[in-house]
This record gives sequence, C-alpha cells and structure tokens, in this order.
Amino acid sequence: MSDFVLVLYYSRYGACRKMATHIARGVEQAGLAARVRTVPPVSTVCEATEPAIPDDGHLYATEDDLRDCAGLILGSPTRFGNMAAPLKYFIDSTSALWLSGALIGKPAAVFTSSNSLHGGQESTLLSMMIPLLHHGMLLAGLPYSHAELSATTTGGTPYGASHVSGMNNRAPDETELSLCRALGERVAQIAGKLNS
Repeated sequence: MSDFVLVLYYSRYGACRKMATHIARGVEQAGLAARVRTVPPVSTVCEATEPAIPDDGHLYATEDDLRDCAGLILGSPTRFGNMAAPLKYFIDSTSALWLSGALIGKPAAVFTSSNSLHGGQESTLLSMMIPLLHHGMLLAGLPYSHAELSATTTGGTPYGASHVSGMNNRAPDETELSLCRALGERVAQIAGKLNS
C-alpha cells in the first residue's frame, strides 16, 4: 500500500509553491505523508538541460513518484486559461504509466494561481483534470461545506484550490491557504479509505 500523496506542481513566481506546501500540510493533518515535487522549466533552446537536482526548492518529480503514490494533487499557474508548459510536458511523458494502468483508481485533485480573478482559473483546473481522467484517476474537488468557498473574494473554487495574485504578485491569503489545506486533507482521507 502506498503511504504518501504526491503534491506535484510548477511555480514561476512562488504562489503555487506556497500553495503546494499548505496542501501538503493538509495531507499530513489527515494522517498520510506528503511528497512535494516540482518539474523543471521548459527551455526554448533544444540543447539546454536542467541539473538533475534543482538549486533550491523541491526535488523534480520522477515516474516512480507517480507510480508509487496513493493520490495526486496537481498544481500549475494559469497560462492563457491552461496549465503551464513545464507541467504539461511532464504529464505528456507519462504514457508508460497510462499503458500499465498505474494510476487507475487513485484520488486526484488540482490547484492553480492566476494574475486576475477572471484569468482562466477554472479552465486551467479543468485542463489539468483531463489527463488525470485519461489515467483513470478519481477526481476530488472542494465541497461547499467549506464556508470559505462562499465567502472568498479572491481564490477558491469547487474545482480545486486557487489563488489570485494580482499585478503585484500578492501572496496567497489565509482563506486561500485554508482551502489548500482542506484540499490536501480531502485527497488524503479518500486515499486512506481506498487503501484500508
């Protein structure tokens, strides 16, 4: 039985990284370990490569991280209403896992950060769900029993945790971070029930 939930994200300016950290706290509050991983940026120069270990922050994800997880929470900044290219590039490399059915039946969720309230958060969250559905994963969102969803004036959707940075790269506020922790806890609880 897998005993960790993988929190896999890409972050350019740090908001998704902070959200991932709080999602991991929620996972751990529910009694499972959280493994936080990121993906390297995509280079416009074909010959450029990233070091195997990033200079700072979380380690880069591997196929084994995905194969061995009990659940997956995927995060990306919004790029024109879609996930960022580095995360899409990584997901596009998971054909072997799809062929083997390694992710079938595992719970999954998504999170995002955008510059503006109507900057494509929901379409980004939905775009991240599509490959997870192809992998046979069970999607979990945030139910409206979380009062923050009805009260927030920034980020937070039933499709997953979200954050609005604004033009000055505002850090996630406590309402947004509370929903991040709730998302992590929800996926961990589902993973625990499925693995019991």
